[in-house]
Amino acid sequence: MKTIFLVRHAKSSWKDPTMSDFDRPLNNRGKKDATFMGELLKKKLINPDLILSSPANRAKRTAIEVASIVGFSEDKIIFKNEIYEATLHTLLNLIKEIDERFNTVMIFGHNPGLTILHNFICNKYIENIPTCGVAASTFAKRWSECEKNSFEFLFFEYPKKYKL
Repeated sequence: MKTIFLVRHAKSSWKDPTMSDFDRPLNNRGKKDATFMGELLKKKLINPDLILSSPANRAKRTAIEVASIVGFSEDKIIFKNEIYEATLHTLLNLIKEIDERFNTVMIFGHNPGLTILHNFICNKYIENIPTCGVAASTFAKRWSECEKNSFEFLFFEYPKKYKL
């Protein structure tokens, strides 16, 4: 059984309007949310075999924080340029190319790509994966066989769900 976790980067800072989109850091809320979601995933006993991330600063920092909490070594995170501003087609190809030895995979990236991907591959519609949201689903085939509605929904978690 394969499991995929689509993780949108945490909230980023817009403090410096001259900074490039790619370089924007996490803001204070984003840092707290990344830690919170890492702890939540750890409580769910999530133990990824592979983490792929956009190299954009906000996605990279989110991936590093979550990885450190769930016990995944930072130096094993693979940063893929194609995840930044990725289309559905690009993300599907990324999944189809995952080595079969990996059963539990996290992908840290951006919207609208992650939400579109989830709604294409999964049997449950999500209107929007918010910042630091995690959409999880399972798959009983090979990664290369990923197609429309081929994943079964597991859970959808996001920080605001827990804040009153």
